[in-house]
Amino acid sequence: MYKLIEFDSLNSTNTFAKENIKSIQDKTVIAANIQTSGYGRFQRKWISDVSENIYISIVLKPENTKNLTNLTQYLCIVLCKTLEDYNITGEIKWPNDILINGKKISGILCECINKKEIVLGLGVNLNLTRKNIEKISQPATSLNLETEKKVNKKFFQEKLLNNFFKDYEKFMENGFAFIKDDYLKRIKFLGKTIFVSNDTNKKNEYIAKSINEDGALIVVDKLKKEIKIFSGDVTY
Repeated sequence: MYKLIEFDSLNSTNTFAKENIKSIQDKTVIAANIQTSGYGRFQRKWISDVSENIYISIVLKPENTKNLTNLTQYLCIVLCKTLEDYNITGEIKWPNDILINGKKISGILCECINKKEIVLGLGVNLNLTRKNIEKISQPATSLNLETEKKVNKKFFQEKLLNNFFKDYEKFMENGFAFIKDDYLKRIKFLGKTIFVSNDTNKKNEYIAKSINEDGALIVVDKLKKEIKIFSGDVTY
């Protein structure tokens, strides 16, 4: 179903995947116990020095490329369903973060090398101490703190990747419509005031209205004008 390549340490699984993309076959997962230079969207640092967390990148080279832009949202659903096996309810913070009770447990970074080569990076806090959490600059949590039990990393990672590839082909054929109902159930900010910023850190205030058929966020500005947003950082 997929090939797994594991490293004790990498600067970043996404960086390694991008630098070696031509020699890495489709449906290969690059995993590292630690990352020395992990990053998320807008090059934000992702603390990656705890070996019992998940740091992976999925290399995809699909023939059908029409739904590439929604891969992040598909992985959000896969992760939420995996967390639910631990009786934990995840909330999606559009477009790429998973929260538990308002605290971040996971981030996703999709980087398209070109229309045929994609690197889908994922970090999940599985096992952290309270002291680890204090080092993170935003409200954060980990699965062990939520369940009050240590999480078996290998078992969680296998479950997550099996869930991902089980419906991957169906998703690539059908796109966001395939996951829309599941996605909307896990979005909590529709109808509320939100702030959307991009890499310039300029924040714009809107009312979140809906997620449309292609996964874009539909908002209403102060002049009551509807705007479609395809990327950005949402706070609420």
